[in-house]
Amino acid sequence: MTLHEPTKVWPHPHARAYSAAGEPITLNRTQAVTAARWIIRTHPDAAWGDVYDFDLATARLARAVTAAADRGR
Repeated sequence: MTLHEPTKVWPHPHARAYSAAGEPITLNRTQAVTAARWIIRTHPDAAWGDVYDFDLATARLARAVTAAADRGR
């Protein structure tokens, strides 16, 4: 499976990183795109119109609660 698969619409890869304390960690563009692509490829069935949190310690992908709340959900 690649991000160029013609039968699937793939999201634009974007990632932000946070420490265990919730503080932002600076990622350069290459790091952010690499992380986003890895997560997208390992979770191809996710509804990528939503915002997700990925916990690297547990490898758990979950809908982002704070992002959804900020959007009025």
